[in-house]
Amino acid sequence: MHKIKPNILLVYTGGTIGMVRDSQTASLHVFDFENLLNKIPELQQLECDIQSYSFKKPIDSSNMNPNHWIQIAEIIESNYNVFDGFVVLHGSDTMSYTSSALSFMLENLVKPVIFTGSQLPIGDLRTDAKENLITSVQLASLQKNGNPVITEVCLYFEYKLYRANRTTKINAENFEAFASPNYPTLAESGVHLNVNHSYLFKPNLNQPLIVHKTFNTNIALLKLFPGITEVFLKTTLKTPELKGIIIETFGAGNCMTDTWFINLLKETISKGIYIINITQCISGSVNMGHYETSSQLKEIGVISGKNMTTESAICKLMHILADDISYINFKLKYETSLRGELL
Repeated sequence: MHKIKPNILLVYTGGTIGMVRDSQTASLHVFDFENLLNKIPELQQLECDIQSYSFKKPIDSSNMNPNHWIQIAEIIESNYNVFDGFVVLHGSDTMSYTSSALSFMLENLVKPVIFTGSQLPIGDLRTDAKENLITSVQLASLQKNGNPVITEVCLYFEYKLYRANRTTKINAENFEAFASPNYPTLAESGVHLNVNHSYLFKPNLNQPLIVHKTFNTNIALLKLFPGITEVFLKTTLKTPELKGIIIETFGAGNCMTDTWFINLLKETISKGIYIINITQCISGSVNMGHYETSSQLKEIGVISGKNMTTESAICKLMHILADDISYINFKLKYETSLRGELL
């Protein structure tokens, strides 16, 4: 019996990976993805059929915003029944934000959506683009008994596949640009492609895909530092239309215990504004109440972001704020793992 090859849709949104350098001027211009197989013949060796879709105007990832996230989600939604997997090419600077957002947008996802990019353009001699692209397509093509092996939104970079909403960009120079500080690698590419099956997200296979397309961006991100002033905090917390704020605290969720500080947070919460506590440490988790310097936060109703990355915490906040739900339900939903983004 002839085995049907998986269909993979390659979505180019922008970024370095889709650029080639003009040999005469050394300037970068957008790669023509219609000629993808001609430029990267190695892709023809993969056991899959590849089609591509490009944004009409490529987006530098620094200009990415929720409207672009919705555009990517709608491309996946409209092609969901036709393709077995999706590879999204994206600039690395905000890739962790976009891929985290997509993980929350695509509820009941049962197919792979793999984000990748590169530090050097695809035509450069020492580029990392080819390996990242080829292996991402291969991972998106993996099947067992006719079903995709990977059933979540991931990020692949420099020989490692990560859960997207667990990633953060850690380096602007090295090829190993990303890390997943609080969750193991899902797969590693070496001589063999090793998938860590026990760490993969296990969705409900019997539920239809639901695509959430609304975000509330009336949020703020505040990083605590020794010497932060009352006037600065007051100004931030009195931002018009503010609905939620993420505070990056010290260590395991600790902060100063000055009366003015706690009172300001308490007053803010009383106005119906959600305050989320995440750690500014690269790895580790918020554990409010473990130390005296965080117990007051717990008492006044600050919500724990547990061990989420800043990128994931922001995207989850904008996602849940789009629903008009009570404080109790909001807190319960935020502190619950929706797509494997927290413990």
